[in-house]
Amino acid sequence: MSARPLIVNAMTIDVEDYFHVSVFDGVVPRRHWEALESRVERNTDRLLALFEDAGIKATFFILGWVAERHPALVGRVAALGHEIASHGYGHRLVYDLTPRTFREDIRRSKGALESMAGRPVRGYRAPSYSITPHSLWALDILIEEGFQYDASIFPIHHDRYGIPISPRHPYPIHRDHGTIVEVPGSTVRIGPYNLPVGGGGYFRILPYWWTKRGIERLNRDEQRPAVFYLHPWEIDPDQPKLMTSALGRFRHYRNLGETEARLTQLLRDFEFAPMEQVMLPASVEDAPSALAFALPYVW
Repeated sequence: MSARPLIVNAMTIDVEDYFHVSVFDGVVPRRHWEALESRVERNTDRLLALFEDAGIKATFFILGWVAERHPALVGRVAALGHEIASHGYGHRLVYDLTPRTFREDIRRSKGALESMAGRPVRGYRAPSYSITPHSLWALDILIEEGFQYDASIFPIHHDRYGIPISPRHPYPIHRDHGTIVEVPGSTVRIGPYNLPVGGGGYFRILPYWWTKRGIERLNRDEQRPAVFYLHPWEIDPDQPKLMTSALGRFRHYRNLGETEARLTQLLRDFEFAPMEQVMLPASVEDAPSALAFALPYVW
């Protein structure tokens, strides 16, 4: 049996319920959310138990809507020593918001989470990685609202998100009013393409070896930590089935019954810690030339 790698990776959980997922926008009206069965608390508690058994801490990007309805859950996550971060309030895609409504969304979420956790919230991840070339203005607002890092840019091609020309590793974004560290979703570079290896649907739909080899490559060849992410609903094969497109059903429901076992194996194969411990203390690269292609969209 090979020794576990020395590099510590970031474990992150986007805490939202199954009906919050962007694929169901327009299928489940927001006014009906309250009437649906909530499964986020039991699923998040299951993740907490898995992490406790493995002896790791993680970062929980918690949706403000969830926090207001399950404040005891936020307290349990914080009491167990995990990092509390923001996933916004209402799970709205950033590029569908105005700067004013985005500020209101993240301010409401940050305030609620800090009150419940009793500690500052330093990090933010947008729903569905929705900081894109058309919503880079959001980074300015995150700085103004006191966030120290953002984890919302995926350097890949995708029909819903992504800035493929963005740097693949953490980098600071300097503005006149402050600095924020961008922590991208993890990828490996194969030829001219960045391919995702950091979790979520890529973890469920693709075979386990894809994620394992991708993280090994980052750790061994690039000497970089990976950022892994998952949602509580991804370990819940018994969740209610909602109607959407064939592609949406494939993306959401594929291999739900296998995810918990895969996650347990991942926790055996690699070392993990919260984002604030893994990414922020390390030196980060400044890559203005890469960002210069995206910045003209808004700045």
